Amino acid sequence: MSKRAAREYLQQILTRYHAADKELKKAILDEFCEVCGYNRKYAIRLLNNARRKKKSIHKRRRPGRRKKYNHPMLLEVLTRIWQGMNLPCAKRLKAGLPLWVPLYAPHFGVALSPLVLELLASISASTIDRLMKSERRKHAKHGLATTKPGSLLKKHIPIKTNQWDEKRLGFLEADTVAHCGASTAGMFVFTVNIVDISRPGGMDRAARSLGQKRTRRLPSHPQHRVGLTLSHSRL
Repeated sequence: MSKRAAREYLQQILTRYHAADKELKKAILDEFCEVCGYNRKYAIRLLNNARRKKKSIHKRRRPGRRKKYNHPMLLEVLTRIWQGMNLPCAKRLKAGLPLWVPLYAPHFGVALSPLVLELLASISASTIDRLMKSERRKHAKHGLATTKPGSLLKKHIPIKTNQWDEKRLGFLEADTVAHCGASTAGMFVFTVNIVDISRPGGMDRAARSLGQKRTRRLPSHPQHRVGLTLSHSRL
């Protein structure tokens, strides 16, 4: 008898064997050993193991950990704030929630329940990434980026989201804007923008390129203690 036929025969006699009395079990076991050519101890082990496997298939699974952040309103609030902040990463979105959540109800006209407010206060950046995975695929930032991501240094540079002191001078943001239209081909002008967090407005300078040789020392504001030197790696 082939192995496949022996397994099928085992399934046929399994229920009948375990429902029988002692004498009938002995007769079924003798028949099983004779038909399949099995040793008696081996045949008993097959019958008992097959019954345990059958029970484990139908055994009810234990309930998993209850999901805490599955509130239907939570993803909608996160998505709206995320879009209003110009699609930041999860760490920056988490840091900006205390500033944006109080303005949500006046702006969108939707009052947030105490449960949603509690979830927004306790949610972590990793949970935000998991919840918004599908939303990130739908939306993308507009415009062309002329700066390549520095994956080599990215892992070695610590990222802080609360390092600014808006009450003091000298905490700056610097970035560049490429006036290239819909294509980066050919020559075009860059604008170097520098903003002091403590004051409105900023300082703009035109640059022909972002190369290190064309970098100039920009004139500092009279109230700034030090001058400001920009290079391609800092923009």
